[in-house]
Amino acid sequence: MLDDRKTAILSAVVHEYITTAQPVGSTHVAGAPGVAVSSATVRNDMAVLEQEGFLVQPHTSAGRIPTDKGYRYFVDNLASPGQLDSHRTAQVGEFFAAAHGRLEEMLHQTSDLLATLTNSASVVLGPTPSEVEVRSVQVVPLSTSHATVVVVFSNGGVESATIELPEASGTDVVADASARLASRLVGKKLSSVTTLEPSGSYAVDEICRRAREAVFAVSSGDHVYVGGTATVAASFDAVEVVRNILHTLEQQFVVVSLVRDVLDRGMSVAIGVEHGVEPLAACSVVVSPVVVEGEHIGSIGVLGPTRMNYPQALATVSLVSERLGTRLGESG
Repeated sequence: MLDDRKTAILSAVVHEYITTAQPVGSTHVAGAPGVAVSSATVRNDMAVLEQEGFLVQPHTSAGRIPTDKGYRYFVDNLASPGQLDSHRTAQVGEFFAAAHGRLEEMLHQTSDLLATLTNSASVVLGPTPSEVEVRSVQVVPLSTSHATVVVVFSNGGVESATIELPEASGTDVVADASARLASRLVGKKLSSVTTLEPSGSYAVDEICRRAREAVFAVSSGDHVYVGGTATVAASFDAVEVVRNILHTLEQQFVVVSLVRDVLDRGMSVAIGVEHGVEPLAACSVVVSPVVVEGEHIGSIGVLGPTRMNYPQALATVSLVSERLGTRLGESG
C-alpha cells in the first residue's frame, strides 16, 4: 500500500492524464487536493512511484503518465463508482421509458446509448433466445414448397427461419403442424424441447421437426451489439493500434469471450493486458452483468483507452445494466 501522500499524488496524475492525455508534471500535482507539498517533494515521490511501477516517464524531462499498475491501484483504492450527473441520469431514464418494440432493436440502441454516454466502444450481449420461454410460434406457408417459422419470445425477441416443406404439404397440413408446434413449445425454452412426440402424420411431424431445428439453429448463438468503434479508434494516434482494435472488435466471438471471461473472474474492470486480448492491450474494459430475477441473462460493457474515466464508466455501466435488467424483466 502507498502512503497517503503518494496515493494523493498518483490520484492527481491519473485524473489529470485522463483529462488531458498529456504527461503530468510535478508543478501541477503540487496544488492538487491532499498533496500540499513543494514541487521538489512531489518530484521525489513521483520518482519513487516510477521506480515502483505506478508511473512512467515517456520522454526525458517530460512529466509522468500512469502505467497499467497505476490505473489498477487507482481503480481498486481510489476511485469510487461515483454517480452520473443529472443530465446523463435523465438521458438513461428517458431512453428506457421509451424503449418498446423488438428486443433486438432495443439492445442495438442500448449499445449506441452506452457509446454516447462514455465516448467509448460499447458491447451489449443480449439473452440467448433458445434459453428464453417461447410466447408464440407460427408456421406460415410461403409457397407450395417453403414456409417461414416465426417465434416470439417472452422478452420480446423474435426469431424466424425458412424451411422446405415435405411433398404434398397443403395449407391444412401446415396449419396442423403450426398448431402442434405451438402446443409443444409455448411456455417452454427451445433448449428444453429436444424431441417432439409423433402425431401419426409424417408430413406434420416432419414440418414440426424442421421448424424446431431451424429456429433453434438461429436462436442458439450470441446476440452481440457493438457501438462506438469509431470513437474508441479516434482515441489513439498509432495507426497499427487503431487497426488492431477495429479488427478485433469486428470478431464477435472475441468480444463475447472477452466480456464473459472478465465477469467469470469476478472483475468489473480489466486494465490493459489484464483482459488477455493482446490486440487490445492499450485498452481497458468495464463490464457488468444484466440480471433479471437473480438470473444472469446478459452483459454490457465499454471498451476504451487505459486512460478512460473509470469512475464515470463504472457509474454508467452500473446504471444502464440495472435499467436494462428491469426493462427485460418487465418484458417477461
